Amino acid sequence: MSRQRLLEQLRAHRAEAGREQRMLERIIAFVEAHADCFERRLAVGHVTGSAWVVDRERRHALLTHHAKLGKWLQLGGHCDGDSDVLRVALREVAEESGLENVQPLLGGGVFDVDAHEIPARGAEPAHVHYDIRFLAEADRNAPLRLSAESRELRWVAYEQIPQLNTDESVLRMLRKSPRHGSDGDCGGTRRQRGDRD
Repeated sequence: MSRQRLLEQLRAHRAEAGREQRMLERIIAFVEAHADCFERRLAVGHVTGSAWVVDRERRHALLTHHAKLGKWLQLGGHCDGDSDVLRVALREVAEESGLENVQPLLGGGVFDVDAHEIPARGAEPAHVHYDIRFLAEADRNAPLRLSAESRELRWVAYEQIPQLNTDESVLRMLRKSPRHGSDGDCGGTRRQRGDRD
């Protein structure tokens, strides 16, 4: 995936009205303006990739209690120069959970986007993560492996997620989550949802 391909995917993404739509416009402008948007060295901010991983029964999502941020979040991380953000997201899931068989849903299209401030830490100044989120599926019975980036890792029932994190960006992904008995067709792009351009 190139920067141009990411822009195509972002323009095809059907964001929720309001905050996500504003974030989508902000991310598109950022990617257009910065050829090095995938590099962590870009001090003002950079593109990151994450995955909202659901179980096959569509009743749980895999969350990590992030060691640095102290929040329950989806798995993900820095691109470190890799412009294939889906690959980044799936790699981060594997590294942070030990799961080896994680399948992207929605044809690998964008599921959600968000831009959020990361506070200064040590020599690293405050900056923005322009997070591209993908929907993926994994077996809830597969063994999990905790990484150094996590305090805890667990499959959380959908109805319990708001007790762990009340951030709108997490609750939005929860609202979009496929439910038991569905085929995973949620979020995504105009074409994937059957809309006409």
